[in-house]
Amino acid sequence: MIESLGPILTILAASFAALLAGIGSAKGVGIVGEVAAGVLTEDPTKFGKLLILQALPGTQGIYGLLTWFMILFNSGILFGDPSGLTWQKGLSYLMASLPIAIVGLFSAIYQGRVSASGVALVAKRPEEQSKALVLAAMVETYAIFALLASVLAVMNI
Repeated sequence: MIESLGPILTILAASFAALLAGIGSAKGVGIVGEVAAGVLTEDPTKFGKLLILQALPGTQGIYGLLTWFMILFNSGILFGDPSGLTWQKGLSYLMASLPIAIVGLFSAIYQGRVSASGVALVAKRPEEQSKALVLAAMVETYAIFALLASVLAVMNI
């Protein structure tokens, strides 16, 4: 049983990274989509400006999936030999996945809220789209930091 704990913890780690960041992105994109749909009922010509704001919270899901791939590749589970995967390494992968899993979950939701406010700004003042994008991109900074922390940790296991 103990010999299978390493691969189990490693798969759990990869799953957390993809799952939690993906849930956050789905929630964030959904928040923006609801507000954008309301704006588009009044002015369909704003679709291009609003689409960019809606896409922003989706990046955390991409970061989680990238971390999923890196964990499974680095551990040997995806394309290699996971025979040397001890429970200690599995636990290390689990800890390495936490920054992007947790920060990805919450930052995507909050980025969705900021982007939804940006949609409201663009609805009234389309010329201010760049300001709405900058505000939403500020939240992205922390997702990028979390991705960097997880990737550097995975690479050093």
